[in-house]
Parts: sequence; C-alpha cells; structure tokens
Amino acid sequence: MQFAKPLLLLAALTTSAIARPEGHERRQVATATTTSAASSSSTSSGGAWTNTPSSGTYSTSGFGGQTSSSGSGDTYTGNVGNPYGSNIIEVSASNASSYKYVMQFQGSNTDDWTVAIWNKYGSDGKMDGWYGNACKTFTLAAGATKYIAFDEDTNGGFAAASGSTIPTDSNGGYASTWGEFDFGSTVNSGWSGFDVSAIAAQSASLTVQGMKICDALGSTCSSITSGAGTVSNAYTKAETDVGGIGGNLSSGPVRLAVTIDYS
Repeated sequence: MQFAKPLLLLAALTTSAIARPEGHERRQVATATTTSAASSSSTSSGGAWTNTPSSGTYSTSGFGGQTSSSGSGDTYTGNVGNPYGSNIIEVSASNASSYKYVMQFQGSNTDDWTVAIWNKYGSDGKMDGWYGNACKTFTLAAGATKYIAFDEDTNGGFAAASGSTIPTDSNGGYASTWGEFDFGSTVNSGWSGFDVSAIAAQSASLTVQGMKICDALGSTCSSITSGAGTVSNAYTKAETDVGGIGGNLSSGPVRLAVTIDYS
C-alpha cells in the first residue's frame, strides 16, 4: 500500500512571494514490513518518556487550536496550529509521556547546538516553513536533553547545527542536516513517519552534520554521520527521487529519539 500523501521532492516550485530552488520532503510507503507504533503501558502522570497513558487518552495541554487539513499529494496542508506554531511545544521530561507524539532531543557531548523546527507550511500559507520560518527554535546545550510534543496531523522538519545559528542556502532555506516528520497524518489514516536527510546541506555544498532518529517504541532508525561518512536508511542527494526511506509507523503513539552530532 502506498500512502495517498507522500512527502515529495519539490523542484523549482514558485509562489508569488518566493522562487524556491530544489527542496524536499519525506515520502512514505507503507508495506507489509512497515514498523508499527507499539504501545507501552504506564500511568498518565509521567514516568519514562517512552511510556504512554494506560487510559489511551493523551494530553493536549499547551497546544492551540487545530487547523483544518487541505489539499492532497505533495501540496497537502496539515495542522499548523492556531495560533500558528502552537502545534509544536516543549514539554518537561516528567510530562512527555502524557502526549501522543514526542521527540526526545539529546545534545552533543561537547558543544551547544541550535535546533529549528518548522511546519511544512509557513504562517503565510505557503510551502516555505524551512525558509527562516521555524516556529520553535532552541539551544540544546552540550549534554542536555529536551522534549518536544507535536499535535495531531503535524508535518514538517527540523534542522540542527553547532553554534547559535542554522546555515542557510543562497535562497535563505535551512541547509544543515534535517530531520523530517509526519505525525498522525489525516490523509494517511493516522500513520506517522520520519527520516534524516542531508539533501539540503549537500545541495548547498555545506557541512553535513551527524544526526540519528530512532523509533523508541520499535527498532527502526534513520541516521547519517558527520560528512555523510555513513548513511543508514536516510536521504542523501543521490536519493532525492527515492520513496520510502526512513521510518513509517502505523496509527498510534510515537516516541522518536533524536541524537544530535551523531557519529
């Protein structure tokens, strides 16, 4: 079965506000071997971040209103939050297990890094979330851990780089290594997905940072080491047109463990 809404390569897509060079987004393929989002039991009051509420009811505390989805295919628009960006929030370690879709970011052992997270669509309604339109940016101190929760039907990505800024390409797009995600996709019957990608950095002839994302409730990982020395189930420029790379998770809670500066 192939998803109705893949996250696809976008080439030379032009709007009235910005002419985009080659961009890219996840494409998902659900198959008989697709990883399922397994459940783990817990109480709803906290505990290990990988736990999920035994009641099956997830917290929405801190999220804004949900926006309606629209479109199809590579122009599908998911939930971007109302007010904009309120679909992506930082939560505490003790509360992370109460949310349905959570990423744990583990920092570099030696340096402070900047992480910028965006919705696929920007606040202007255009597909330009990664053009300086991050709705959540934070510093991940050396050795630190942060938790980010995502609301239903959120799709987008994040970039990470050492220091206080994210490198950009000649058009202002984030051009470090990316993590890409799709949580509880309405058009894909609630499936989720993720991958690591070096396409933006390589297309801009910039540094490829190490990054690893793993399904903490399963066994699937996507990773790239610094300089793209080792690539496992992840995107490089050579895989721009390939679908199905990364993790594809059936409907249910998601816990993604993100390792920054992976080597």
